[in-house]
Amino acid sequence: MDFALQVQSRTDEPQSVRATGSIPGIIYGPEREKPVSIQVDYNTFDKLYEAAGSSNLLDLTIDSDQPVVALIKDIQHDPIKNQITHFDLYQVKMGEMMNAETELNFVGVAPAVKSLGGTLSTSMETLNIRCLPKDLVGSIDVDLSVLATFDDGIAIKDLNIPEGIEVLDNPDALVATVLAPLTQEQLDKMDESQIGSVEDVAVEEKGKEDGEEGDNAGEKKAE
Repeated sequence: MDFALQVQSRTDEPQSVRATGSIPGIIYGPEREKPVSIQVDYNTFDKLYEAAGSSNLLDLTIDSDQPVVALIKDIQHDPIKNQITHFDLYQVKMGEMMNAETELNFVGVAPAVKSLGGTLSTSMETLNIRCLPKDLVGSIDVDLSVLATFDDGIAIKDLNIPEGIEVLDNPDALVATVLAPLTQEQLDKMDESQIGSVEDVAVEEKGKEDGEEGDNAGEKKAE
């Protein structure tokens, strides 16, 4: 197994754990009667999550227990600092079907981008899948070289899905297309709309100034 993680069981409240430079978390799954509270050093987990994501199995050790197989199931972030504040691990039962996510890895260059000046548009970054733990893959490649024109598209059903994996998403859902560059007419219309917006603001500001002058005149007349 490529990824290993050592964590400690915890009894402290999450806020106290974070104050020590660690991240609070839980682990649950069919092999456990109830979730277990755990914690791990922030930098250790941050580096692991960046490398493994949520599509790779982990060789997980809690305290000095025997290692188990787990997946990173959920991550919570601080909305302001964008730091990880909590994580959920799912203990996998080997030999039992499981639902998971796997990342899409976009490879190659679309001819419609390179030769025609289009812009690549991707509609999703992960796929929802179902498989045995042994069949789980970290990513599935998306070959962009088939996007030769602006009419071409890559749907989920066009992907090369490894054996043993069932995709749960709509097979007709688009994964990637190439958008045509804007025409001069479209650019001109955008310019006109922008000019119109500027003129509207100018008129609005002029109206405010006139109104303020009128108010001042009224005040002076009242005096």
